[in-house]
This record gives sequence, structure tokens and C-alpha cells, in this order.
Amino acid sequence: MQKKLHIKKGDLVKVLSGEDRGKQGRVLEVDRTALRAFVEGLNLNKKHSKPTTANPQGGIVDKEGAIHISNLMLIDAKSGVPGRVGRKANKDGKLERFVKTKKTAAKS
Repeated sequence: MQKKLHIKKGDLVKVLSGEDRGKQGRVLEVDRTALRAFVEGLNLNKKHSKPTTANPQGGIVDKEGAIHISNLMLIDAKSGVPGRVGRKANKDGKLERFVKTKKTAAKS
């Protein structure tokens, strides 16, 4: 069984460390075995592509690289503030994710 992560595909995240520290973007893909995520427009690597029938010119393409999950923080969709992720059961008994920001931590 694979580990349940705090980041999912489509989430808006902020990078906590590395070259792209402080930037934010949308998660394109999550690799649960390697605990890494691909974030749109961040950690760009140059990929050299040969000429093909689809791309007769070939050339150098910027492609997103993987960022470790521990270096990403989920951004709250409502307030736009980054925070830690918590889970609580909703009325149906299913677990629901929520963002623990400084504002929500003060209420508890």
C-alpha cells in the first residue's frame, strides 16, 4: 500500500526550499513511490529533442522536474494563505482535507 500524501494533482502549492523557493504553482503529477511532485512552471530542466515528424525542427525544450513533497506546502483555496494539511471526518464519515493556517489554528 502506498503512503497517503498531503499533496494531490491539481493543488496549488508553494515551494519551501530550493532554487524556486517562495514561488507557487499548480501540481501536474504526483509520484507516490518516490514522494515527488511535478509543479507547473517550476524546477525547469532543459530537454534536448531530436527532430521528428511531429516536431521537424527539434531543439531544446523546458520541462518541469520533480520536487520532493516535503518541500511543498498546500495553499488554501479560499484565503490564498499557505499552511499545513489536516484531515477530519465530514458528515458522511469520509476524511476531508483542510489547510491549517495561522487563522484556523487560533480558532482551535
